[in-house]
Amino acid sequence: MPVWLTDPGRILTGVSSWLAGHAGWWPLAVLTVALVVAAGYARGRVRAHRHAVLLDGARTVEILTPPEVSAHAAEIFWGQMGGLQRPFWERLFHGQPHLGWELLATRAGTVIRLWVPGPVPPGMVERAVQAAWPGARTTTRPADAPLPGDALAIGGQLRLAQVDVLPLRADTSGDPIRSLLSAASELDDDEAAVVQLLARPVTGRRLTLARRAAARQRGQYTPSPVGRALDLITPHAGPRPAAGQVVGQTGPTPPEDSAASRAMGIKAVGPRWEATVTYAAAHLTPPDDTDEQRRAVVMLRGRAHALASAFALYSGHNYLRRLRLPHPVPLLAARRLRRGDLLAVTELAALAHLPLDTAVPGLSRAGAAAVAPPAGIPEAGPRVKPLGMSEAGRRRPVGLNVADARHHVHVVGATGSGKSTLLANMILADAEARRGLAVFDPKGDLVNDVLARLPEDAASRVVLLDPEDPAAPPCLNILDGGDPDLATDQLVGIFRRIWSDSWGPRTDDLLRATCLTLLERRTRTGITPTLKDIVGVLTATNTRRQATEGVTDPILISFWTWYEQLSDGARAAAIGPILNKLRALLLRGFARQALAAGPSTVDLREVLDHGGILLVRIPKGVIGEDASRIVGSVVLAKIWQTVLHRARLDPDQRPDATCFLDEAVRHEALQV
Repeated sequence: MPVWLTDPGRILTGVSSWLAGHAGWWPLAVLTVALVVAAGYARGRVRAHRHAVLLDGARTVEILTPPEVSAHAAEIFWGQMGGLQRPFWERLFHGQPHLGWELLATRAGTVIRLWVPGPVPPGMVERAVQAAWPGARTTTRPADAPLPGDALAIGGQLRLAQVDVLPLRADTSGDPIRSLLSAASELDDDEAAVVQLLARPVTGRRLTLARRAAARQRGQYTPSPVGRALDLITPHAGPRPAAGQVVGQTGPTPPEDSAASRAMGIKAVGPRWEATVTYAAAHLTPPDDTDEQRRAVVMLRGRAHALASAFALYSGHNYLRRLRLPHPVPLLAARRLRRGDLLAVTELAALAHLPLDTAVPGLSRAGAAAVAPPAGIPEAGPRVKPLGMSEAGRRRPVGLNVADARHHVHVVGATGSGKSTLLANMILADAEARRGLAVFDPKGDLVNDVLARLPEDAASRVVLLDPEDPAAPPCLNILDGGDPDLATDQLVGIFRRIWSDSWGPRTDDLLRATCLTLLERRTRTGITPTLKDIVGVLTATNTRRQATEGVTDPILISFWTWYEQLSDGARAAAIGPILNKLRALLLRGFARQALAAGPSTVDLREVLDHGGILLVRIPKGVIGEDASRIVGSVVLAKIWQTVLHRARLDPDQRPDATCFLDEAVRHEALQV
């Protein structure tokens, strides 16, 4: 039986005697313990202060993946980020900043972002991202926690299973991120998945320790400084292997050891980082019921296991093993990097890179690649129309010379890409510069946006055509123009383009002759014709007789002679196609008031030459597609009539004016 069982008093007596015999050492022991505790406390306070400095002003840089991603782009990025390495004295007093690569997945999609500490200069990381991944877009925001503080989360940490001088597999076939994104997909509405990699460049003592660890892994003799000092005292105390000789090994080196040795040598070349990988699956709103919470934990544990399993693809000479974390949410939010595993740039790039696949479900992409504006592109000025701010290169205003805008601008982009927003900004810039403008909006939202943003002092210059405006609209009569031939050609051309599938030579002849007849009567009587008069001339004998009385053009006289000789049935068949189109238009009150209420009530010359603002809001859902196209085309034709009168002025005396046509491709009747 042990003594402490048979005679416990003897043990206590011996301990008391030992303590009494070493009583003189107690002050030194207490002092030593106090110094150790004080040093540990001071070290903790210094680390806490350094981390607080990193958190102050920290930000997240969200990255939108470009359409094409190079396989080596991540190596370029992390290699460039090695420039964050601080000199020795700065590391000693202030520590070394680290970066965080985060992948956040929810039901809405997947976001890839970088956490950047406050001491890192603004714009440095953003420019490095755009240089490594041309076409990538970055959005910088103040740093926030990856998960809410009250989220129910299950997660863990991935660390190298063997000595960190052995590398992970970095040259996997395909894209390992695909497996990770697949594991993070198919989340429920209240679920989220997070993968966070914290990394910082290392040098100095850490690399020295890595070299010794690599030598030990090879079985080489690598004495420490103390060992070297003892060897000087006892140089022949024992046999010492030659340089490179493996202790206790005879015969040839096994192939697997040779491969591992070569891999360690390759990893030791170039800059290295220390990093940790943390992952978590979470319910953003924890359930209140105990049974539901238990089921949620089981579900989250499965999702977290799937996230960790995706990293098995990196297994090679080394691999990542899972460590459980009892509270992953505060750890992810703190982003504190203590001692991480040593990784080469190739390993780090394999773990943290943008997806290489062109189609990744739920991942937002940058769309077209952003390029820096050439040096000749104007920035700002009184003769420049502002377009926006550049995204690539040095951030600066981008504009369009007013003289260049006279050669037309065609804005092309996918739905939701911001075409109408760009037009609205250009409209407001022209309004502020008091340049004449006209806006054609077949949807209605653009004009509403412009009206909401126009300054109050511009109200007196606004002319609005809006079917939803309770006031009567202004009238723009296409037949109220100075040139009868031009007005006729424009009206016939508009109708022909809109109803091209049912337009024939007889319909064209009828409309053209009627318009010319009415315009010739205006010359004699001063009565301004309208579209309603076309219907009356073609259908009513008395109206037709009044319109044709006094016509001197022999071709028009011949036409109306032929028309009168037609039987009632033949006449009805001839005018039917044109009448059903006119009636479909004139039966709508807004179109009748805006186009056929009488003489024009808007002086377009005043609008275009003196900074007027003509807003033509013609939503198809309110007045119909045909009416929207005709009203827009007629108003544009009236503007063209006014512009042609400028021909007598020198080019430098013509005030600049602009027509903005939203959804112009959908309206072939608009003469663009």
